[in-house]
Amino acid sequence: MVLIIKDEYPDKLFREDGKRLDGREKTELRPLKMEVGVIKNADGSAYLEWGNNKIFAAVYGPREVHPHHLAKPDRGVLRIFYRMATYSVFDRKRPAPGRREKEISMIISDCIEPVLFLELYPGTAFEVFIEVIDADGGTRCASTTVASLALADAGVPMKSLVTAVAVGKIDGEIVVDLSGIEDKAGDADLPLAITWFNDELSLLQFDGSMDADEFDTCLKLGKEAAEKIYQIQLDALRSKYISIQESVNQSSNTSGGDE
Repeated sequence: MVLIIKDEYPDKLFREDGKRLDGREKTELRPLKMEVGVIKNADGSAYLEWGNNKIFAAVYGPREVHPHHLAKPDRGVLRIFYRMATYSVFDRKRPAPGRREKEISMIISDCIEPVLFLELYPGTAFEVFIEVIDADGGTRCASTTVASLALADAGVPMKSLVTAVAVGKIDGEIVVDLSGIEDKAGDADLPLAITWFNDELSLLQFDGSMDADEFDTCLKLGKEAAEKIYQIQLDALRSKYISIQESVNQSSNTSGGDE
């Protein structure tokens, strides 16, 4: 882990051995861990550790829409609430949601809504609460990924999961999965999200400068990285249901032995 004090960033984002400051290769993802069913009073939930990011997502619904004028008579509503804890960043942030949090909430909603069958739930809402308890770059992509996983855990009908990752350029080189330092001190940042049912992008943002060939390379590497992350999402869901099956089998064997 590289400790950076406030806005003091290194002049170079690669080490002498050619690796990034955190020891990764150019196309290597940060360590990634996902788990579902972590919040018992939610209809569905997920937890994600992605590098130094630590994020919870909880889903509630379908339920009544408040305020009522937001309800739609022909379809359900997806409401995303992205929040960063006051202690999640180096400088303590204000508790009230800021403009950036509201913007990211809208972005995540736009990413995920195309995969949901909201027409099955007219007049109701699914609400997803995302809490970033530790932030280190790429929180919008990580939050999109974990929110999609929480909705699947809630049993909400979906066409597919949604997977997001940020690709970018640092010191003139294209890299995958930008860390917080690389995001702030790099040349370019390109977050993207993929809906797997149609293999299309549901998010594509860009900040910085790169040429057309570099942009194409980013899209290619981003898709390859997203496929790896997608498999981790699937594994997290499988692990829960394998655990349930094993518990049921164990309970059945115990009951059979008592008879």
